Amino acid sequence: MKTVLKVLRYGEHDYRFETDFDPKTNPHAIIDVITGASFAMMTTLWGGNENAVIAMIRALTIADLSVCANRKEMIRMLDEESANLVKARIEAQKEFERNGGEFTVFGPGIQPPKSAS
Repeated sequence: MKTVLKVLRYGEHDYRFETDFDPKTNPHAIIDVITGASFAMMTTLWGGNENAVIAMIRALTIADLSVCANRKEMIRMLDEESANLVKARIEAQKEFERNGGEFTVFGPGIQPPKSAS
């Protein structure tokens, strides 16, 4: 098991961040996290804490953008890269369905039936 990102708050303004990933030595680690996290966000229910997790991811993103030297360029890059990932995901879903696969969508906090595989 690896820690993607651990954020600890020790005081009102004392945040500390930990990760097991080093993108300087392994640039593909970022791509692996992006694809793995997006797949998990689509396919698992995270134990029922989806809303809290998404809120914290967005809060960290806003904090990051607020200290970014070129905020508009960063937003443009995030928009383009996420659009590329959506396109790839849609193509993969279409291919899966063409090969006889089916998708079942569960809303946040909804547990799938115990018999689901």
